[in-house]
Amino acid sequence: MSIQSICRCIYILAFSAAMVFGASPVFAQADTATIDTTEHVVKKPDSAGHQLCLGFDIVSPVRNSFYTDRFSYEAEADYYLHNEFYLAAEAGWGGSKVDYPDLKYTTTNTFFRAGFNKTILTRESKTDWDMMFFGLRVAYTQVDRSAATFTIIDSMWGNTQGTRSGRNFGVVWAELTGGMRVQLLRSLFAGWNLRGKFLMNGKSFKQDAPLYIAGFGKGDKSAVFDFNLYISYAIRWGRKKF
Repeated sequence: MSIQSICRCIYILAFSAAMVFGASPVFAQADTATIDTTEHVVKKPDSAGHQLCLGFDIVSPVRNSFYTDRFSYEAEADYYLHNEFYLAAEAGWGGSKVDYPDLKYTTTNTFFRAGFNKTILTRESKTDWDMMFFGLRVAYTQVDRSAATFTIIDSMWGNTQGTRSGRNFGVVWAELTGGMRVQLLRSLFAGWNLRGKFLMNGKSFKQDAPLYIAGFGKGDKSAVFDFNLYISYAIRWGRKKF
């Protein structure tokens, strides 16, 4: 990575800290100056050309190694639209295994998310693809739960065993997300996302909530928070290479 790129990353990290802990007047003045000097970029939002970025979450495989009762994998894609808006889509799959003394079943599901990202980091040039952003997602998955065997433990009357038939049910949730992504090489990026996830139809399966829903989290929670770390590769066209 060049010295210029390293300086750029340091600037972005400093800017992130200022956004989280409250920007000082010095940062506020710097932001105002930056916006004033790049008004021509807003007038020509498509001058940066086209970019399709494909990424894979590297946190999920690490998590999988720590849990024996659940797993998940996910990937993302975003496309630069205009005015620093990006269309975003994400997908993945996973499952869980419940193996308690009184309850046993398995689940699997594939999930999809769609929405947008809006970058709040001023572009220095048309070749600058570093971004600090906020975004919105709508997500859906179909959970397949196997037949569940259960045991009712009663020391007086004796234990009772039973089976509850398997079922499929749809899960819908919304996400608020924010994060940043920096360019390591010409087409290689690294970035992170923080997500707040809010279940939209939890009442429809409240009695049979699964232990874990890949892409969302614990099935008995109406709101969860999550973190992703992506390595991404960019495909560009419609402008000169750099």
